[in-house]
Amino acid sequence: MSFAARNSLRSLARAARVRPAATRSFATSTEGTALQKYLEADKALQHHAAETTDLWRKISFYVCVPAIAVCVAWVYNAEAEHAAHVEHLKHENGGVLPEPPAYEFLNRRGKPFPWGNNSLFFNPHTNKDLNA
Repeated sequence: MSFAARNSLRSLARAARVRPAATRSFATSTEGTALQKYLEADKALQHHAAETTDLWRKISFYVCVPAIAVCVAWVYNAEAEHAAHVEHLKHENGGVLPEPPAYEFLNRRGKPFPWGNNSLFFNPHTNKDLNA
């Protein structure tokens, strides 16, 4: 038997089967109450989702935003203190930061980077220049 013929016979057999009551349309009164129960449950679910969304919106605005503002203020103060300390060190050493100690274990490399001695994210304002 060919594939097309076998496939056609299977399709006819499937179409001839009687579907169970659960998949039929809601025609009887008992099935109508099932539809009403489903719609009520769906409405309750939508109401719950709206309440939960409102709760998380309030949490975001009244808890998270103030917490972020407090963290920003704290980090700003810490960075301002650090910048003042660096300026104080510069003032004590004639306008230049003191040279950090040249310990052997700092900036130890097994082989050089392809782009030079400094790391790929070298910042001359904060990092020691190893090429100098």
